Amino acid sequence: MPQITVDYSATAGAAFDREGFARALHTAVVEIAAAKPEACKTLFRAADDTAFGYDTEGAHVVVHVTFGLLAGRTDETKARLTEATLELLREHVKPEGWFALHASAEVRDLDPSYRKFEI
Repeated sequence: MPQITVDYSATAGAAFDREGFARALHTAVVEIAAAKPEACKTLFRAADDTAFGYDTEGAHVVVHVTFGLLAGRTDETKARLTEATLELLREHVKPEGWFALHASAEVRDLDPSYRKFEI
């Protein structure tokens, strides 16, 4: 915990500083949601095909960040975390005029059945 998944358009390429984003995001999760740094795990999943509206060929990049946190965070804490995430995406995805960025984030409570292990 937290389990963080970042789905993004592969066309973002080098315009998306994923390493810098993950470091900054983990810092935000520790500060806002009281997570332990060593518990932060982020999985980046690039999508080869994305569409925006009716435009399947346009210059659009979609980024969606999903957090899975143990239950107990307030709605205010979750909102602060998603707002911070969107700000970090503004800093770490640089469209430089060649694409429009569509970013979103959400926090979900992990199901009580959630378990993990490390080897």
